[in-house]
Amino acid sequence: MVEPDHRHPESSARPHSPASAYALALLGEFVALGVTDLVVSPGSRSQALALAAAELERAGLVRLHVRIDERGAAFLALGLGLESGRPAAVITTSGTAVANLHPAVLEAHHSGVPLIVVSADRPADLRGIRSNQTTMQPGMFAGAVRYECDVAAPAEGAVDAASRLARRAVDAALGVDDVGGAIAHPGPGPVHLNVQLREPLSAPVTVDRAAVEARRAALSEERGDRGSGSAGDTDSAAGAQLVAPSGRAQAAADEPRASAGPDDARPLGARGATDVPGAADALGAADAPGAADAPSVTDALAALAAGGPAQHGRARQAGADRADGTDRRGRTASFDGAAAGEGSPTGAAIAPGPRTLVVAGAGAGAGAEAFARAGGWPLAAEVSSGARFGPNLVVAYRELLRETGFGDEVQRVVVFGHPTLSREVPALVQRDGVETIVVAPSGIEWFNPGHRVRRFERAVRAEPHEPTAEERAWTGRWVRASRMLLDESDPSADAVRDGIDETGHVSDFAAQRAYLKAQLARVREPVSRRMLVESLWAATWPHDRLVFASSRLIRDADKVVPGRRIRVHANRGLAGIDGTVATTLGVAIASQQAPAAKPGVTRALVGDLALLHDAGSLLLGDGELRPRVQLIVGNDGGGSIFDALEVAGTAPAEAFDRVQFTPQRVDLEALARAYGWSYSRAATRGELDEALGTAVAGPTLLEVPLPR
Repeated sequence: MVEPDHRHPESSARPHSPASAYALALLGEFVALGVTDLVVSPGSRSQALALAAAELERAGLVRLHVRIDERGAAFLALGLGLESGRPAAVITTSGTAVANLHPAVLEAHHSGVPLIVVSADRPADLRGIRSNQTTMQPGMFAGAVRYECDVAAPAEGAVDAASRLARRAVDAALGVDDVGGAIAHPGPGPVHLNVQLREPLSAPVTVDRAAVEARRAALSEERGDRGSGSAGDTDSAAGAQLVAPSGRAQAAADEPRASAGPDDARPLGARGATDVPGAADALGAADAPGAADAPSVTDALAALAAGGPAQHGRARQAGADRADGTDRRGRTASFDGAAAGEGSPTGAAIAPGPRTLVVAGAGAGAGAEAFARAGGWPLAAEVSSGARFGPNLVVAYRELLRETGFGDEVQRVVVFGHPTLSREVPALVQRDGVETIVVAPSGIEWFNPGHRVRRFERAVRAEPHEPTAEERAWTGRWVRASRMLLDESDPSADAVRDGIDETGHVSDFAAQRAYLKAQLARVREPVSRRMLVESLWAATWPHDRLVFASSRLIRDADKVVPGRRIRVHANRGLAGIDGTVATTLGVAIASQQAPAAKPGVTRALVGDLALLHDAGSLLLGDGELRPRVQLIVGNDGGGSIFDALEVAGTAPAEAFDRVQFTPQRVDLEALARAYGWSYSRAATRGELDEALGTAVAGPTLLEVPLPR
């Protein structure tokens, strides 16, 4: 938070402020367009915007969140948009306050999350002369924003201009091409409104709730929206539909590119900006592949690869009994990487034939699973893909991609979303003889490891067909082999309950004592990473939310957790640990205040460094909602994710620990208590099961000590 500028104190002799009138008009139009959440970090130059937000909250028209740290504020807004699909607006003062938003803006940019940044600034004539708290804010986010406008200091009567700007900003954040071609990139993402403000910086403002609601109703009718956008009665699933003009969906998503090459398939470059006075033009690859060590392959798995009983026997293909019967009943399903539909055929047709693997990376959505099922192909779905379920799911895809008879026999791979959790998928894409089809309805970049991909599509559909015996065998042995690998590698399989006859009576007391002893040992077993991720996954219900930090634990989960259709979030656009706590809080608030929301809980699995990196976000605004959120902190005393990198085997141990592992001994209980969070600790399986089974009433931190 930037210190107040005391050189220009507010004057009671000048009660009217064009800055305040403009701020209220801008934010009021946001609300009328369906924006339900405003996030404010206090400051001097932004006081008109902050006070307008407070007035809208007083009128019951918006949810207001106040955070002292701009980085945490931006990630809170990111989490709200990630869950709801509608943009939240984050409001800051000038100077370094704006720069602190950059990590969240980049994540929103690469993940396609709607976000509106409203930064206050000094008038242009005060730039470049070393004015206090003044820098070149226009263009600060370079090509990472869908739309940018440097707004000249408003004078009297600028209300209409504020309304027009608000509409452009919301449309651009949602990826709706409604701004005369000024959107730099297709799809949802961040926008930046930099508002120059002159003294007097604020004056008392009031808002007429009835007038705002009437405006909202008029805009809904004008723009073809369905439903209302008032705070407290929003529908997260319809957020984008609510505020976007009807029929104005991004053209690129409706017009798939067939067999486009890497050059002409590149998403749009930056161009244009706005006709608002003082506007600045918008200025026009990142993942963190993990390492995985494969377990040894069993003789049975080798038999599967060689065409054993699982390939030619009577065992039916996993997924042959399709829930929607797509390929058997002749219906055509089309998929745009986010959702599945059964309407008129759209997208490029993907024909049967080659041995195909469907890969779902972060943000792929349920459409990837439906596409794999419709085509009868195995599905390698990352844990944060939104597609990790269904009969064709292959959990142990890393191991199988490295094995003879599996990965080496893939002839075609269809990629949805952004794969970031393995090295095997990029290696497969770059292998000679493998055709890769990358599917993305929108976005700024194409997934293209080694620049080897030659076909990019905005939408695809699986051609309906009756699977052949060879196709059923192909998918069936992937699914079965994956299950066998997971069973073999599970060190905590349930003990056999010997000594009990068919009536339930004890028939062998020695065996019964041995069983009970084993069960007691199981309860007292120290928590391992696999135990932690499997227990958390099992404790999550469809009405809950699960957030993964970009820590080692998301890779551990991706290796072992089974298929389950639950809502998972992760900041995988740039895969940084920035703002994980704030993002989690945004997801929790948005999910728990949606209309008819079930009483779910939001859990986040984070490493100790991810928590400490965003510890300031544990501070919640006084008087604001305290969501049902549980931060589960796997504490191994440092950054053990780097232990899997090559450097761990080449660097001196002392130097590695000093600059890569970075040991820490923070008292997490004291940290939690200092911020008013409940605290508990689970070191054994029994304690973990109890902690995950206890109702979460408010912000809670659960520390789980883990071995390095």
